[in-house]
Amino acid sequence: MAANTNSNTYTVIYAAVMVVIVAFLLSFVSSSLKEQQGKNVKLDIQKQILRAVNNQSDDTESEFKNCVKDYLYKNGKLEEVSADDFKTQYAGEIKDGNFHVFVYEKDGDKKYVFPLAGNGLWGAIRGYISVDADKNTVYGVDFSHDSETPGLGAEITADGFKQQFTGKKVMKDANVALTVVKNGTIADAEVECDGISGGTLTSNGVAAMLQSCLKNYQQFLAGDAATAALADTAVVTDSINATAVAVADSIANN
Repeated sequence: MAANTNSNTYTVIYAAVMVVIVAFLLSFVSSSLKEQQGKNVKLDIQKQILRAVNNQSDDTESEFKNCVKDYLYKNGKLEEVSADDFKTQYAGEIKDGNFHVFVYEKDGDKKYVFPLAGNGLWGAIRGYISVDADKNTVYGVDFSHDSETPGLGAEITADGFKQQFTGKKVMKDANVALTVVKNGTIADAEVECDGISGGTLTSNGVAAMLQSCLKNYQQFLAGDAATAALADTAVVTDSINATAVAVADSIANN
């Protein structure tokens, strides 16, 4: 006997079967693509890290493998992280006290890259900042966001905003001083960057992100600066001592 295709029972059964089939197909497709999606996310993070050191290689995977090593900063030391344990989200890592440092080395040149995570006006913002071997001079940055306003807060991803960080100092008087200030109000060009006109709250978010994240590495970053300061002090002290001896000799001879 032919089924009554106009009955409510038939309609319900047909709809249920179609839902099950579609759900199965979606689950199958999602499962099949999961590995590739994970690879794409990893590749995108590697690109962001390389952009922070101004490296726009066409072969991201190879360049990252050959030039970048992942470390955790713990107890004043860097502990290497296995390449198999590469992370693609760093907000949670920072919250858990896992402070990553990516060391980039190419042609004898070394840079240190630090992940950043914070909040803008409408959602999460994140980025990476690299410093020269002196651990204090900014070499490059890369920022991204989830939902900042196009033409305003979203301008944190624009080259014009990012390029002004190059050459700035991270530390001043042994403290993290690098920041973003309201557009047109820079007072200390050594450590301050111009905020985005019309995007003050997002700019404030970037400033807060820099402060909160980089303070986790303050001892690491201050190391070389403190050593240099001590060296300068020693030079001054030696000069003063030499002058004092010369004056004393002159007085004695007279």
